[in-house]
Amino acid sequence: MSVRTRFAPSPTGFLHIGGVRTALFNYLFARKLGGKYVLRVDDTDQQRNVEAALAPILHGFQWLDLKWDEGPRFQSQRTAEYQRAVDELVARGAAYYDSTPAEEIEAERKACEKEKRPFVHARKNMSSAKVPGAVVRLKVPREGSLKLADLVRGEVEFQWAQEADHVIQRADGSFIYHLANIVDDKDYGITHVIRAEEHLSNTPRQVFMIQALEYPLPQYAHLPYVAEPGSKRKLSKRKLDQYLKNPDFKKVHDHGTQIAQAMKLPVAAETFNPVIVDFYEQVGYLPDAIVNYLLLLGWSLDDKTEWFTRDEMVRDFSLERVQKAPASFDPAKLQAFQTHYMQQVPLDDKVRRVRPFVERAGIAVDDGKLRRIVEALGDRIKVFGDILVQGAYFFGDDVPAWDEKAFAKRVLADGAADKLAAYRDWLGARAADAFDAKTLEQATAAWLGERGWALGDIVHAVRVAVTGVGGGPGLFDCLALLGRDVCVRRIDAALAKARP
Repeated sequence: MSVRTRFAPSPTGFLHIGGVRTALFNYLFARKLGGKYVLRVDDTDQQRNVEAALAPILHGFQWLDLKWDEGPRFQSQRTAEYQRAVDELVARGAAYYDSTPAEEIEAERKACEKEKRPFVHARKNMSSAKVPGAVVRLKVPREGSLKLADLVRGEVEFQWAQEADHVIQRADGSFIYHLANIVDDKDYGITHVIRAEEHLSNTPRQVFMIQALEYPLPQYAHLPYVAEPGSKRKLSKRKLDQYLKNPDFKKVHDHGTQIAQAMKLPVAAETFNPVIVDFYEQVGYLPDAIVNYLLLLGWSLDDKTEWFTRDEMVRDFSLERVQKAPASFDPAKLQAFQTHYMQQVPLDDKVRRVRPFVERAGIAVDDGKLRRIVEALGDRIKVFGDILVQGAYFFGDDVPAWDEKAFAKRVLADGAADKLAAYRDWLGARAADAFDAKTLEQATAAWLGERGWALGDIVHAVRVAVTGVGGGPGLFDCLALLGRDVCVRRIDAALAKARP
């Protein structure tokens, strides 16, 4: 048994959420039945054959750990096999050479549209002999129907009268991928074709060729497409502006944009888009979280099981439990999966995996300090790139970019600056004392007690002054990680801003 995932390289080299979901279902089905998972590149259309786009696509599959058993196989390298199939179809009367001028074809098409009937080619220039400059068309039946058992949709029926005489070889000699697909499926022993429902309409012409050539007929399963957030329309990479009106989608996008900008990565809509899988790798999501979410995007084991290991996915997957209706992409749900999986990552592994993000941002930090920062931030690191957002104030000696609302509320409040100045003087005078979190907390408590103050009298102003934000890890962890000199310098800058 063999199943295949196919894709056509696009100029931007992206993997769409919907396409990866289809690939995942192919992968799991093959693994469960002990079959082969074949990766094929549909590059018969030379205008779309962009070599530079292939590497990131293959990398995306590898990052998700959806490794293929055979391939990638390229259709552009199999022209001899396709030509033999075309010649055989013509010889059997299932296809013909057509030299009808393009303008006549267009006139026929417009006449059919005007009469509100399916396009039916007149076949006036039909030949079984090769004609220079002619295309090769299928000679499909004009009556009757094709009934086919679909492993997801059940029995489907197509009326032959609705089918056109589709071109399978262009005038320049190149081949249409419908022809290439059925030849490849036969040659590679493909037994199951699991693909998006948008290809359902392609099935009659492909089955017609398979039967005409007496090839083994694979079993078909057409998966519902992935829908837009909160909609039943098909998810598209071209509607980023529209999707950003959805609060959950915008939250995911804006979060990723913060991380990308910290690394000076381009954030063009064509490539930096939550509809594209590469987005999640760039900002530091876990592949297991993406795969687990995609598994449940149109499939379920029952009404309660959500978390699956890879082995459990293989064990439990079945086409029978694939939903027939489109499933909407839910960014909030995806984030919930990411949070769950991130909580399982051991500290040492988390430190190792945030390191590339720190380096891409041009930040120099030793392993010991990085570990302490990651440990202090804890669950605030929801994706690995968060080290650059949640922990930005830990890196470098510069004065932080203060959150203006937090600054006004905490530093400019009545009496806050005076207390902050007093604490700054006390910190600066302790040059010979230890500056670890535990010592600082105990010494600060004693100092506050001498003045009859509570920690709440200074903690918020100090935090905003040294970190720029109103929340974060424990204050004394922050102070210890920043060091005395940086803390004093930042408080001085905050006081200068508060007392111009």
